[in-house]
Amino acid sequence: MSDILTIRSEKDLKSLEKIGKIVSIARDEMIKAVRPDITTKELDRIGEFVLSSYGAKSAPKYEYDFPGHTCISVNNQAAHGIPGLRRLKAGDVVNIDVSAALDGYFADTGATIALNVCQEKQKLCDCSQMALAKGIDKARAGSKINQIGKAIYQEAKDNGFTVIKNLAGHGIGKRLHEEPSHILNYYDKRDNRILHRGLVLAVETFLSTGAEYVIEGRDGWTLRTPDRSLVAQFEHTIIVTENEPIIVTA
Repeated sequence: MSDILTIRSEKDLKSLEKIGKIVSIARDEMIKAVRPDITTKELDRIGEFVLSSYGAKSAPKYEYDFPGHTCISVNNQAAHGIPGLRRLKAGDVVNIDVSAALDGYFADTGATIALNVCQEKQKLCDCSQMALAKGIDKARAGSKINQIGKAIYQEAKDNGFTVIKNLAGHGIGKRLHEEPSHILNYYDKRDNRILHRGLVLAVETFLSTGAEYVIEGRDGWTLRTPDRSLVAQFEHTIIVTENEPIIVTA
């Protein structure tokens, strides 16, 4: 795990907390604006406004030239949905994923909301959020990374859902994606990597009503389930400690 951000100073901590707060504000303002008939582009503009008002740069646009300032994925779109003219409607499951950089530090967060929900869609969102909390609780110095995925998978299984196995969390800090890569949503007994104090992670859940894998759409960005099963993602950027992790995007 060389060449990654480990929190070693007050400056590191305060800088990460600052950008974490900014992306969480953008996430929450966008979630509050989700309603039938709004376009995903209009939601993206809200995120863009919040980020720019704090002087932050959209990480996917800055790092990868993504065609949007945030990722907005709907229903069977699991990740990297491009904001556009699509109008949301009652019953949609909408994921907002916001990542940004400020003063050389990055943070990443996400949440999913269902519009005029049926019980099953709400259960999927609630379970994904709970799975994230349980996964984060396992992220402690001295523990194995695979315990995060084990907790996420168990919560999904206990509630009748599956996890997307080819999407995962990741290290973050000085870039959007750093080592450790592939923080899985399931248990891999071969993964013997150990968490250490000060490590910065973007832990995210991808829970599905059916599919275990996603495929890339024709636009070259959007990842979706091939069977049109729904996906709910939640994500926080955290700092590993010996005790409870510090959640900078709470």
